[in-house]
Amino acid sequence: MVISWSIILNWFGEYGWRILLLIAIYVALYFVIRRFIPLAVGKAVKRTMKNKPKALIKKRTNTLSSVFIQTGMIGTGIIVLFTILAQLGINVGPALAGLGVAGIAVGFGAQSLIKDILNGFLILLENQYGIDDVVKVAGVIGLVEEVGLRRTVLRDLDGILHSIPNGEIGVASNYTREWSRINMNISVGYGEDLRHVIQVINRVGKGLTADPEWTSRIIKAPEVLRVDAFDDSGIAIKILGQTQAGEQWNVLGEFRLRLKEVFDKEGIEIPWPHTKVFFGNAPGEISSKAHIEQKPPSPPPSKRKRPAILAPEDEGEGEGG
Repeated sequence: MVISWSIILNWFGEYGWRILLLIAIYVALYFVIRRFIPLAVGKAVKRTMKNKPKALIKKRTNTLSSVFIQTGMIGTGIIVLFTILAQLGINVGPALAGLGVAGIAVGFGAQSLIKDILNGFLILLENQYGIDDVVKVAGVIGLVEEVGLRRTVLRDLDGILHSIPNGEIGVASNYTREWSRINMNISVGYGEDLRHVIQVINRVGKGLTADPEWTSRIIKAPEVLRVDAFDDSGIAIKILGQTQAGEQWNVLGEFRLRLKEVFDKEGIEIPWPHTKVFFGNAPGEISSKAHIEQKPPSPPPSKRKRPAILAPEDEGEGEGG
């Protein structure tokens, strides 16, 4: 069969331009959705989260915008696809009916997928976490890079990317929601003056908070809460503080650095386990004698010679002789 240019031009004049128009509309909708959905979502989130920090509002906006954009593009793509099929003369009705029956069959076999989507919807609805939060879900801790209806994507501190189905998430722990806390224990030697040590720790915490480089990150200065425990090698002191969301690790690292420097200047001991090993006699147990007389060991009882025992008649003969 020879296809002439006239046939192609006739087909293009009747159907082709409509298909190209549909594709152009889809591409235009893509850019419109990418541009205006974040703006609309941002305004809605700001109205519902008036008294919340700006960082939290931004995270919520990014999370919802990502989900709406993905859902909108998938829905629009399906509509455009079926419209193009109709333009090509393919009867879409039986296909839709077949998809409905297939959907029922898939629903029975894809219960985990449905569970993922329902759980993802609840995560987004309840705002359990969002993009740029540090969370622990399904035993994995990492930075949230993507939240969808089906899965949550985390990147841990080693750079490993974890894709977790939302249906596997039973407990979600958010480390960066609204504010964060410094919670640390430090041990000092039993010979230290605890009241002096507490004054030094509180002074370091106030100095860190007053530093212009760190003051915006700290909500409440790190300070001593209590003497926490008597450990084997030292006395544990509990320190608490409050920081902006996600800043607890940076503030805690700087606080540890300054605390070690001040402890060194003040002569405050940070103990560590010691081990003493003795070879031979322990000190103080060595005898004052230069030489210790040693007796040869006695032979075993079985090898000792028994003394001769004479019978009475033998004794008489000996005396008579």
